[in-house]
Amino acid sequence: MSPRCPSRTVLRHVVDRWTPLVVTALEEGPLRFTEIRRRVGGVTPKVLTQTLRSMERDGLVTRSQAGGVPPRVDYDLTPLGLSLRAPVAALRQWAQQHAEQVLGAREAYDTARPAVGQAAEPHLQLPVGAPAD
Repeated sequence: MSPRCPSRTVLRHVVDRWTPLVVTALEEGPLRFTEIRRRVGGVTPKVLTQTLRSMERDGLVTRSQAGGVPPRVDYDLTPLGLSLRAPVAALRQWAQQHAEQVLGAREAYDTARPAVGQAAEPHLQLPVGAPAD
């Protein structure tokens, strides 16, 4: 893939940290911001707002506002966004099937190279006794 290929930009947006999780949250229908945030978990309001705006700009979600006090704002996947459900589900399934292997490899790497491993992503760990799903 050439560095100037448009698909690189699209891929960077589609597989960022939050977009797949938002696609998963919205796959059953429209949701309000607070419900998306609750379902995604661990995302700040600022980052979720940025993610939703980016997804709206890319044509993946629509934002609709209904009158009232306070106004109701819903987000929903567009047909283009809906087309991401299967690839995101496949990636999620792969992650669930291979989480223990990846975390085991990470632990082995960190043990062999403690200084390098500590600078990596320590937050990606399974809770003790938790199944990989």
